Amino acid sequence: MLTHPQHTKYDKMMFKSRRIVSKSGFFAPLDEKIIEIIMDNSETAGALLTVLDAGCGEGSRLAGLQEKITRRFQRDFLGVGLDISKDGIIIASKDYKNNIWCVGDLARAPFADRKFNIILNILSPANYMEFRRMITDDSIIIKVIPERCHLQELRAVFYQHTDKQNYSNDDTLELFKTNFKLKEIKRVHYKYALEHTGIEPLIRMTPLSWGTTEERLQKAREMNLREVTVDLIILVGGN
Repeated sequence: MLTHPQHTKYDKMMFKSRRIVSKSGFFAPLDEKIIEIIMDNSETAGALLTVLDAGCGEGSRLAGLQEKITRRFQRDFLGVGLDISKDGIIIASKDYKNNIWCVGDLARAPFADRKFNIILNILSPANYMEFRRMITDDSIIIKVIPERCHLQELRAVFYQHTDKQNYSNDDTLELFKTNFKLKEIKRVHYKYALEHTGIEPLIRMTPLSWGTTEERLQKAREMNLREVTVDLIILVGGN
């Protein structure tokens, strides 16, 4: 639980934009890989899948995974979403009634020890000490991080001629490996066509836009991009 208000750039406009992009299929190939990982590891997880989405945002990833796994595999799926942003949780609770949604800080997650057999952490900050507290011995952590080409078309505009133009996830990967036994790494790389949503929701959705200027944001809007690169790494870890 939060003891005082949290002011972040994860606001209502960002989450509404992410919902638009998500519903257009932006994350669909990623979802399929995550479902594959969950089902490959579900034998040790027991009949009921207890899944925490840590940093769930507006809830679309957790809800989508729950719907697909329940429908395809007839598995009982208890989904819990936690996010520090009240705006995101309000949207999630209105849109997706079949999950539990909580406003809270990952550093002080409001859950008892050893309650989840799967923790998702998708393009979101993590607190590995809390993750270790909440998982069982045979649980898995599924963390998704950007790879170097992710949204490279936007990065090239936003951060041209700066040290942010080239991205590396080496530090994030090493930190994950120091906290969990790395069981698997999967790369998800594809092109996403902008014909259904246009560029504006994507710009508003991505934290890449936070550190740039309004001039560069406008330049990206005027580029008439037809597609962008989605390039992600899925890390699977356990005790």
